[in-house]
Amino acid sequence: MARFGMVIDTKKCVGCMDCVVACKTENNVPEGYNRDWIVTAANGKFPDIHLEIQTQRCNHCDYTPCVSCCPTGASHVEDFGKIVLVEHNKCIGCKACLAACPYDARFIHPDGYADKCTFCIHRVEKGELPACVSVCPTHCMYFGDLDDPNSEVSKLLASRKNHSLIPEAGTLPRIYYLT
Repeated sequence: MARFGMVIDTKKCVGCMDCVVACKTENNVPEGYNRDWIVTAANGKFPDIHLEIQTQRCNHCDYTPCVSCCPTGASHVEDFGKIVLVEHNKCIGCKACLAACPYDARFIHPDGYADKCTFCIHRVEKGELPACVSVCPTHCMYFGDLDDPNSEVSKLLASRKNHSLIPEAGTLPRIYYLT
């Protein structure tokens, strides 16, 4: 069984926001809301500081506080790819998952349910890449099975220095940034 993740090469990302627009279009995200976004982060300590452009979204963590706190079971981990999803018809909009997510990756959709990145599971199930990955003009985003040592994402992580966001949260996020 696959365990999907994403690797983003911060040396290639130019912050163009094509990934954000593709996500909004592909997933019908309402105006004023985003499932992914661009952040500029300064890392290191003076005098060794470097600037990093990061495309951020739900980290589809291995340890999911957003799932364990959900009172209705709407937030769950899908067997296919271990993708963290929300069943809109089960969600009561209580916001417990929003409070539990250390990455601030969820929002309450105007229709009253929690919403977030789904790794475009509807595309991935058909063998396609998530919309954000498919449109990236600099090809800085990679998607695949982190448990397959021969996958492109696994090879990139083995060959380059990388980091994830907020490792101290203990969630074991599956979005990695190459530095």
